[in-house]
Amino acid sequence: MLPTVILPGYLESSTAYLPLAAALTQQGSPTTLVPMRFSDWVPTIGGRSMVPILRLLHETVTAVLAEPGVDKINLIGHSAGGWIARLYLGSLPYTIHHDVTADEGLWNAHGQVANLICLGTPQFSGEKWTKKNLNFVNDNYPGAFYPHVNYVCVAGKSVYGERKWGSLLAYQSYQLTCGTGNTWGDGITPIEAAHLTGAKNLVIENVKHSPRSKDPWYGSPAALAEWSQYLQ
Repeated sequence: MLPTVILPGYLESSTAYLPLAAALTQQGSPTTLVPMRFSDWVPTIGGRSMVPILRLLHETVTAVLAEPGVDKINLIGHSAGGWIARLYLGSLPYTIHHDVTADEGLWNAHGQVANLICLGTPQFSGEKWTKKNLNFVNDNYPGAFYPHVNYVCVAGKSVYGERKWGSLLAYQSYQLTCGTGNTWGDGITPIEAAHLTGAKNLVIENVKHSPRSKDPWYGSPAALAEWSQYLQ
């Protein structure tokens, strides 16, 4: 199997994904985590540039591609990591925040990625802080944009959003993301926001959003078995 790189979700550190990386490596895909800490996300808060994350992602992917016999990878993005990965695949310079030059080369990686797996990724959002970045992604690379990349978008179905104790957070998060709180999702990302037109779109029952959840999440054995078959 091809080697795999995992990009953590928003505000999450790479340590939370160590069990997932170990499981994928055991399955035959040597897996590397983008070395993220909470502090690495701080400069991006409030809808600011994702260039700091792209730098870390690019450094990690470049190191993996430098290994003998490796010319392509599998790329996994959890939560916001999924749409940031789409940004990384894209060919257009990501200069909308005026903090990087067009020749920096922190994007245009679609030729090196065989499979993009998005886990619980909000592929669109009504949240005002994310609109500038997400609009750049969706306006320029709508849906499963690159035909030579296999896009797999995985949604969890475990929490129905309602305005009552136990599901209020889900309701608020779903409503902020897709405009409807009364819908199914993983407790953070509603199913309809997690899928892309033209992608292999999966829904996995009883899966929660966070890798730190005590309940099953996308990296738990049963869920992993459903989507890891699409790795190459």
